[in-house]
Amino acid sequence: MYFHGTSKVNTKGHLEIGGVDTIELANNYGTPLYVYDVALIRQRARDFQTTFKNLGVKAQVAYASKAFSSVAMFQLIKEEGLSLDVVSGGELYTALVADFPVDRIHFHGNNKSVEELEMAVEKQIGCVVVDNFLELTLLQDICEKHGYTMPILLRVTPGINAHTHDYILTGQEDSKFGFDLQSGQAHEAMKIASNATHLDLLGIHCHIGSQIFETTGFKLAAGKLFDTLKLWNDKEGFEARVVNLGGGFGIRYTEEDNPLPASVYVEEIITDVQSFVKDHGLKMPEIWIEPGRSLVGDAGTTIYSVGSKKEIPNIRHYLAIDGGMTDNIRPALYQAKYEAVLANRVEDEADDKVSIAGKCCESGDMLIWDLPLPKANHEDYLAVFCTGAYGYAMANNYNRITKPAVVFAEDGEAQLVIRRETFEDLVRLDLPFQAKTKLTK
Repeated sequence: MYFHGTSKVNTKGHLEIGGVDTIELANNYGTPLYVYDVALIRQRARDFQTTFKNLGVKAQVAYASKAFSSVAMFQLIKEEGLSLDVVSGGELYTALVADFPVDRIHFHGNNKSVEELEMAVEKQIGCVVVDNFLELTLLQDICEKHGYTMPILLRVTPGINAHTHDYILTGQEDSKFGFDLQSGQAHEAMKIASNATHLDLLGIHCHIGSQIFETTGFKLAAGKLFDTLKLWNDKEGFEARVVNLGGGFGIRYTEEDNPLPASVYVEEIITDVQSFVKDHGLKMPEIWIEPGRSLVGDAGTTIYSVGSKKEIPNIRHYLAIDGGMTDNIRPALYQAKYEAVLANRVEDEADDKVSIAGKCCESGDMLIWDLPLPKANHEDYLAVFCTGAYGYAMANNYNRITKPAVVFAEDGEAQLVIRRETFEDLVRLDLPFQAKTKLTK
């Protein structure tokens, strides 16, 4: 079994994360339970930043918070000196509650509302990544009203197909995101932004996809961006101060995955940018990147209680847990694969093969197919690895199931950072039905 970060087996034969026994966590906080290895998050954050520093390249590493957003998470990221990428008013509000430095907040999104843009301008955040022509107009008008000049990047689609799932592919020409390079939309947007009185165009942004295991896609994207910047420089005299190559760096979910170390991704990006700058005779811009999954994905583990079993002779053994697609929708959404162990019997022989079924009233609520495990019963706990990204972030209340709690574990101590939802929470926003008064003759 592959253990991530500080995860290991303790003397009781239990899975331990951050020096804390996960069975004790399950007993204290209930299940399902997300457990985050804080030391691993810190290490990943430092890995990305250190390579830039060691090579003397000016950069910003922004945590792509859509992977997992919470007040405590944002405070941890602030502590590590990263910037923050938000994609909604809710994520921005969470960052403000966490007292995150506003000058290090970048606001993404393909359909930002007027209210969200107002919020960004009023709080004077560090950058808005503009996605379309309507947003250019709205943002200029809002900034003019407030007498503020907003730093912006233009998001473009470079026409690059990364090797990943179609649902998490974003850099291809046919995409809902960004200004298209091929049709000249991006060039027109650059001219509008450059002439806008209350927009400060810093440069250009792209994001080619997610869960990427090689650097070729980033190199191709960077090539497209610098070809564009050369054209803009020659025709319009525009000089980019920032080039943002997005994120999408992959992690290891199963033995099929072979991600590169953070340092390799960063070194390749720096080398490519420096080469393109030299070839095109441009000034070296500041490099921005946006790791999300690669910071928190394999730092998260979900602990479940084992429930019922169903054995279909010569076909399949089902093992049910007390969670499923409400706390991890990725398998149902795009056939994501995971590894897991019995958290209370990690070293027992895996002499059974089971398929892990969630408790939702959906046949598609299956977490893992054909998983080798020891013979399990309802007193056991299942630990599913690498659920730190897009687990809690995509959690839902289907079947009116409450969302799990979240715990941070570090140096032998556990901290509850998101409490478990209650049934009262489920109906807190509900309003009673108002029956119409019957008309009488």
